[in-house]
Amino acid sequence: MNWAVTTYDSAFGYVSAHGAPLVDLLDPQPGERIIDLGCGTGMFSAEIAERGADVLGIDGSPEMVAQAAALHPGLSFIVGDAHDFTVGESFDAVASNAALHWMTRDPDAVIGQVHAALRPGGRFVGELGGAGNCAELIAAMQTAWRVFGLGEPELPWYFPTPAEYASKLEDAGFTLRLLEHADRPTRMVEGPDGAADWIRAYAGRALDAVPPELVEPLLTRVNDLAAPALRRESGWVADYVRLRFAAVRKPDGAPHVPGGPPPTDPPL
Repeated sequence: MNWAVTTYDSAFGYVSAHGAPLVDLLDPQPGERIIDLGCGTGMFSAEIAERGADVLGIDGSPEMVAQAAALHPGLSFIVGDAHDFTVGESFDAVASNAALHWMTRDPDAVIGQVHAALRPGGRFVGELGGAGNCAELIAAMQTAWRVFGLGEPELPWYFPTPAEYASKLEDAGFTLRLLEHADRPTRMVEGPDGAADWIRAYAGRALDAVPPELVEPLLTRVNDLAAPALRRESGWVADYVRLRFAAVRKPDGAPHVPGGPPPTDPPL
C-alpha cells in the first residue's frame, strides 16, 4: 500500500519513498536542528549529521546512549523517555527509524511530545513496524506457547494500521504528506537458529516467564512452526511490514478539522 495523502511539496525534497533511505525522505539541510528519537547506538544520527544538520539523539536506554556517544564523539546524545521528553528550543525536524514501535506505553503522548518539540512547519519523518509486521513469527510464538500450556507471550511492540497512525498524527496537529505501508521481507542475520534467535534478540521479555527447562524445546517448536513460511534455501527471512510517513506540524492556531481542507503550511 502506497498512500500518498497529498503530493510532495516544499516541505520534502522529492524521493521515491519506497526503498529509499529514510534520511533521503527527511532531506536534512545544513544548519537544521534535528532530533533522532529512539537513536539507539547513533547510526541514523550519524547519517543525518553527514548532511550538515545539527543532531540531538534521544534514547531511553542509558547503555545505548553511552555507546552512541562513544561511537560518535562529535554528536550530542541524551537519555530521555519519548513519552515525556522536553527540549529547550524548537527543532526543524524529528526523525525516528525503527524505534516508534517500541514506544508502547502511550503512542499519542509520543506524537504530542514530537509536536511540542517542533517549530510550526517542522517535519516529523519516521519508519516503524506496521500492522501485519512479523505476523508469521508472532503466530508461531503464540501457537508454541499454547502447545506448552503457557499463557499468551508478552509482546513488546505497537504495530498500527495506516489509518490508525494517520488519525493520530492529524489529531495531534500534523498535516500528513506521505504514508506508506509495505511488505519488506528481511534476511535474519541475528543468529543461525532462525526464529528462535530472533525471539532471543527482540522478544526476550516473553521468555522471562517461561520455566528454564522449557525454553529450548519451546523455541525449537517455534522454529518448526515458522519454518514453512519463513525458511528459504538461502536462510531465514523475517516477515517485516513497514509503515513509513512524513508529516508537517501545522501552523499555530490551525487545528485539524475532520473533513475540512488542510491549512496552508508556512514556507520552509
